[in-house]
Amino acid sequence: MASSLAQKFIKYQGWVNDAKPEVSGRLTKVNGLTLEAVGCFAPLGGHCRIQTLTGEVDSEVVGFEDDKIFLMPTDQVSGIVPGGRVTVSHSGTDLPLSDALLGRVIDPVGVPLDNLGPIEYEKSTPQKTKPLNPLARRPVKKAIDVGVKAINGVITVGEGQRMGLFAGSGVGKSVLLGMMTKGTTADVIVVGLIGERGREVKEFIDEILGAKGRERAVVVAAPADMSPIKRLRGCETATRIAEYFRDQGKNVLLLVDSVTRYAQAQREIALAIGEPPATKGYPASVFAKLPALIERAGNGGEGQGSITAFYTVLSEGDDLQDPIADASRAILDGHIVLSRELADSGHYPAIDVAKSISRVMPQVVSPEHLNMALVFKKLLSAYEQNKDLISIGAYSAGSNPVVDKAIQMKPVMDAYLQQKMVEIAPFDISLQHLQMLTEQLQN
Repeated sequence: MASSLAQKFIKYQGWVNDAKPEVSGRLTKVNGLTLEAVGCFAPLGGHCRIQTLTGEVDSEVVGFEDDKIFLMPTDQVSGIVPGGRVTVSHSGTDLPLSDALLGRVIDPVGVPLDNLGPIEYEKSTPQKTKPLNPLARRPVKKAIDVGVKAINGVITVGEGQRMGLFAGSGVGKSVLLGMMTKGTTADVIVVGLIGERGREVKEFIDEILGAKGRERAVVVAAPADMSPIKRLRGCETATRIAEYFRDQGKNVLLLVDSVTRYAQAQREIALAIGEPPATKGYPASVFAKLPALIERAGNGGEGQGSITAFYTVLSEGDDLQDPIADASRAILDGHIVLSRELADSGHYPAIDVAKSISRVMPQVVSPEHLNMALVFKKLLSAYEQNKDLISIGAYSAGSNPVVDKAIQMKPVMDAYLQQKMVEIAPFDISLQHLQMLTEQLQN
C-alpha cells in the first residue's frame, strides 16, 4: 500500500515537473454539487479537467476517501456522463500580480471582466501565503481617514485595523463602502464583491465607486451565480492582492462585501462532501476559515505597508447573534452596526453609534479626541435608553440633566452623523465639527 502511494506521488510530481506522464481517471458518481472520481492521484486543493459532452471543465479537489477523490467544478457544467475522463491538472492555482491591476475588474482567478484587454503582470504567485509572525507586525498607532464623519469622529479606525460592518439586507452597506473608497487617504483600494447580485456589481463599479474611485482600486467580483469554489476564492484573491500592495510599502484599504457569503460558500462545499453541521447548519470548517482569512489583513512588518480591512457581515433577520456575525465579532478589531430603523427613517449612513465600537481608537487618537467621542456617545446612549418614555411624553423634564441635554441636542447630533453619499468629510474637518458639537453639549 505504501509503495503504491509512493509510486502515485512520484507520478504526480513528475507531471508537475513537466515530465507530463498520463495522470487520469474516470467519474463514478455525481453527488449534489460534487463529483466522485477514481484512478486519479491529486492533492487536496489540486485541480483536474473533466471531459464532458460540451468540452473540458476545470474542477478542484475538495476531499477524498480511500482511492476516491471529490471534485467540485469551478464553473457551471453540463454534459457530464458516467465514466467521463478526469485528468490531473496543475493550472489555476497561481494568481498574476502587478500594478497594472489598478483600475481593473477581475474574477476570482484573475481573468479581466471589464473588456479592457489582458493584464500585464510581473509575477505569478500562489493565492495562499504563510501567516505573518504576530510579533513581526507593527502595532496599530495611526488613524486612517475614511471620509465618513461618523466613523472619523466617533468610531475612529486605525491604519491596519480589521472592522466589521454588521447589518441586515438593504440598509446601505454597499453605499457606505463606496463612500469610503471616495474619501479614504489609503494608497490602494481593493474591493471584493462576493456573492452579490450581478446587477449590483455593475452598479457598485459605475455609480458608487465611480471613475475617480476606480483609478486606485482593484475590484474582484464573484457574483452569486458563480460556483461556491469561486466565491470562496474571491475573498482569498482580494486578500492576496491587498497583501501584494502592502508588501510594496503601500497602505491598502480592503473592502469585502460580504464575509457572510464567503462562509456560506464554505458551508456549501463542506456539506457537499459530508462534513456534519455544527452550529445552525454551519460545519466546523467554516469557523476555522474565518480567522485564517481575516488574520491575513493588518499591519505588515518593518518596511511594509498596512491593510485596513472592512468586512460586511450580513445579519440574517437583523439578528446580531447569528453564528457568522458572532464569530466575526470575536475575531475583528471592532464593529460598526447599521440600523434598519435609522435607514427606514432616512438617516444615512445608518450607523448605530451606541452599538458600534472601535477597539483600537484609544491608541490612535489624542486624549482630547477620545473624550469628545465619549461625551457624544454618552448623551446619545442616554437618549436611546429613554427613547420610549420620551416618544410617548412620559418623561418629565428636569428628572435627569443628562437626558434633558440629550433631548435638546439630539437634532444636532443626528445632523453630525448624517452624510450624503457624494459628500466627503476629511478627518480634520470631522474632528473640528465634533469639537464644536462637544462644546455645545458641555455648555
